[in-house]
Formats: sequence, C-alpha cells, structure tokens
Amino acid sequence: QVQLVESGGRLVQAGDSLRLSCAASQLTFSAYTMGWFRQGPGKEREFVAAVSWSAGNTNYADSVKGRFTISRDIAKSTVYLQMNSLKPEDTAIYYCAAHLRGSVLSPAYEYDYWGQGTQVTVSS
Repeated sequence: QVQLVESGGRLVQAGDSLRLSCAASQLTFSAYTMGWFRQGPGKEREFVAAVSWSAGNTNYADSVKGRFTISRDIAKSTVYLQMNSLKPEDTAIYYCAAHLRGSVLSPAYEYDYWGQGTQVTVSS
C-alpha cells in the first residue's frame, strides 16, 4: 500500500525557516511527479510547488516563488520543501502528493496519492 508521510511542521515565527519532508513508500518514486499543496484555515486547498519525475524541473505558486524550494532525494524516496522567510499567511496544513509521470502543472485532482498532512503555523 502506497504511503506518503509528511513531517517537519511546527509553530514558527514570521521570518523563520522550516523544512518539510515527505517520505514515500511502496511506489516507484522516480516515476512520480511530487507536489506540495496546502490548505489554510477557511481556505481551499492550493498548489505550492512540484518537482517532475523526469528532468526534475520545478514549478511554484507565485505566492511562494523565491522563498520556497522543492527538492527530492530519489535514493531516499523523499521530497522536501524548504521554506524561508515564512509569513503568517503561510499558515496551513501542508500535504504532499504523487502523480504518476505527471506534469508539474497538473492540478490537484490529477494526483494519485496524498499524505495526511503536517501543520505549519507562522506567528506574527
């Protein structure tokens, strides 16, 4: 059974940095585009970042561009989200997701597997 397990979320102050991890199991990690999504309080789920399965190219939401970096370690079947210069509006539950041979532009509904999420809270 495929599992995506996120970790690293916690309470931080505005301006701090945080790195989220998502460990995947029971899937051929190198064949999956990995994405990060988030859902803030009272908000709909939104795309944050993705890294492609093939060339490793990336895509970011405008709201995080220049502050967040997505990366992956194929040997560890893990995808990371390095978040710098955090803002209170980054407060959300962060989910990782996997899309078999997907595009970094794929919408959320095209992703095949999802993790349970990790809470990130940024205080002002």
